[in-house]
Amino acid sequence: MTTPRAGCAVDADGRITFEVPQAHGLSLLLRLRPKKGQPEESLHVLDLLDPDAADEGRARAVLDADPVLPEGRWDVYLLQGSERTRLRPGPRDLRALVDGHLRERRGPLAVRVPYVTVDGFLAVRTWLRPAHAEVDRIDVTDRTLTVAARLHGSPLAEGARVELRLRRDKAVTRTLEPLVEADGRGFSCTVDDTSALDTGIWDLFLRPVPGAPTIRIARLLDDVADRKQVFVYPGATVGGAVVRPYYTVDNDLSLEVTRAG
Repeated sequence: MTTPRAGCAVDADGRITFEVPQAHGLSLLLRLRPKKGQPEESLHVLDLLDPDAADEGRARAVLDADPVLPEGRWDVYLLQGSERTRLRPGPRDLRALVDGHLRERRGPLAVRVPYVTVDGFLAVRTWLRPAHAEVDRIDVTDRTLTVAARLHGSPLAEGARVELRLRRDKAVTRTLEPLVEADGRGFSCTVDDTSALDTGIWDLFLRPVPGAPTIRIARLLDDVADRKQVFVYPGATVGGAVVRPYYTVDNDLSLEVTRAG
């Protein structure tokens, strides 16, 4: 039996329209993939609308921008009664997401990106953040590393700081003073001294206002669901250490610090 396929298209507001071959009496199921060993907790069922003459035999289901889905990976199934059939991907139109980092966003920030899993099935990656610092560019030279980003969903006030947090011991932090652009949203920070950075992984956060909760610095607002193996950067030799930026499995930005040589 041929595994059914579903195409999808995303608009700028995050609405996803799924298309499947005519499936009278069926529904579309999105299942939040549970952590290993944990039970299912979140399911979302969409009605499949029977096609009309203009749909060329394809049924459609629409996932509106509201409700907001919890952060994670959602697998897509056809649902008939209690029987599920996981869907292979058809054409995916993600053009509306490509320049998403150029649009101003309000918090909370909800992001959705359809993608193909490593075993070839259709899924949707979602992020849900109260506020978000979107990486614009990463510049690596022989002796410095500069990260430029833009804040969405929160004000950026005097006294803002970029915080580096050692992953193996989150109590160990270092701060950088960002250079804030005239519009009060864009900012950048430069690592040009590693004397206070232990070897290990450092996660990057923005504290937009003194005393406010930190905001993870990440790249979420485009059509790339998994950046880690796609965007690979060289290291900068800063003092006696090599600092290499990389994206985590959640598309958050971190720095790997190792001894030079």
